[in-house]
Amino acid sequence: MQKRTPWLLAAAALTLLSGCNNDDDPVQTEPVAMTSLKVVHAVSDAPAVKLDGGDKIQVSRLDFAGSTVQLMLPAGSYNLKADALLPDNKTARVIEANSLNLVENLNYTVFAVGSAANASIQPLVVTAPDTPVTAGNARVQVVHAAAAAPAVDIHLTAPEAALAGGTVTATLDFGKNTAPVQVSAGNYRVRITLPGTVSPVLFDSGTISLAAGTDVTVAAINNRFAGAAPVSLLAVNANGTFADIKDSNSKADVRVVHAVSDAPAVDVLLNNNKAITALKFPAATGYTSLAPASYNVKVAANADNSVVVINADVALAAGSYSTVIATGSLAQNNISPLVLTDVPRRVATEAKLRLVHASTLAGNVDIYLTKTNDISAATASFSNVPFKADTGYVAVTPGDYVVTVTATGSKTAAIGPVALSLSGNKIYTAIARDNEGRTAPLVLILLDDFNQI
Repeated sequence: MQKRTPWLLAAAALTLLSGCNNDDDPVQTEPVAMTSLKVVHAVSDAPAVKLDGGDKIQVSRLDFAGSTVQLMLPAGSYNLKADALLPDNKTARVIEANSLNLVENLNYTVFAVGSAANASIQPLVVTAPDTPVTAGNARVQVVHAAAAAPAVDIHLTAPEAALAGGTVTATLDFGKNTAPVQVSAGNYRVRITLPGTVSPVLFDSGTISLAAGTDVTVAAINNRFAGAAPVSLLAVNANGTFADIKDSNSKADVRVVHAVSDAPAVDVLLNNNKAITALKFPAATGYTSLAPASYNVKVAANADNSVVVINADVALAAGSYSTVIATGSLAQNNISPLVLTDVPRRVATEAKLRLVHASTLAGNVDIYLTKTNDISAATASFSNVPFKADTGYVAVTPGDYVVTVTATGSKTAAIGPVALSLSGNKIYTAIARDNEGRTAPLVLILLDDFNQI
């Protein structure tokens, strides 16, 4: 996550009083009353934003699930604006909080909450006293910033404590927060349930440690990690540093693509246990949820599992999404896995497009994303892309496009032109691959929202 340098404010300057009395004694101005401000992006379907609050509040980019640093400001009234960063360097105003009055000796955290899809983004202003945490304690404040989640009970307990009605620390609706509370430093556990219930547990932090002096605001936000929990937690420290707290039951979601055009159907074995059977070229599986761990992955011929074409160790992190593509050629004895990290968070204002080069025949390629079939005068959107490389997720203005893939430096299409209609709040992955038997013409394997068209 990108960090930003805080604004440095000078202390009140000494002003020399000059006049006809020739008094050389300096006169000090009154101390400036100070306050502090952080801004947190908690709108899961919104793009990054830039912030403008006058000359003292300027942030060029704030991503979802991120916080600005703590900005030390003179107390007073500020006009705070947040503009969504759209594709093609355009912007759209999403928050305009005029006359935001920041009082001295308070710490302010402004959460951008709501949904871009239904135009409900708004600021949620949370305050905490600008006082030291009592020795041996930690100070915690909880915010419900998850627009997709209902009202919930929040239980803050010892790690091994059983849940009961008496363990409810707070009941919060979306957009509400607790007052700051000091607790003894030590190990705790956060569990979230529906109001008045102890089961099912919607979120379970597992054991977390609150060190003495910790001063943290913990926000429930829409979950962007693999697993069934509707929320994850974002812990924002008083200075603006932040960290995710994932559900302890978070999974690792994995899908597999067979892109070896001259190979038969295969089985996929995890730690020598068969997980996928008879996956044929050019098919792809859906996501399978696995316990986060390190796995030995074997891809073997379905007809004879002793014929192993891939044997690799893969570490799957909690909350991760991955696509594993079997690439290469059986005849050339160079089959290998291509592991992509997936980010399936959709953004209402853009289409996310990712293109992957998995063709053994193509060599390095240029990829054109244009409005028409004619690329004769177009500049490649991605140049000199090698085998087993990908573009990453590219934010694209929703609309109609044409994708053309050529050998690097050529204007002759190896794939396409392929007409695409790309919608906002969608993700599109296309994998360039050989035709069956390692022949031309080259074709695309379409994943994600391409399969919903």
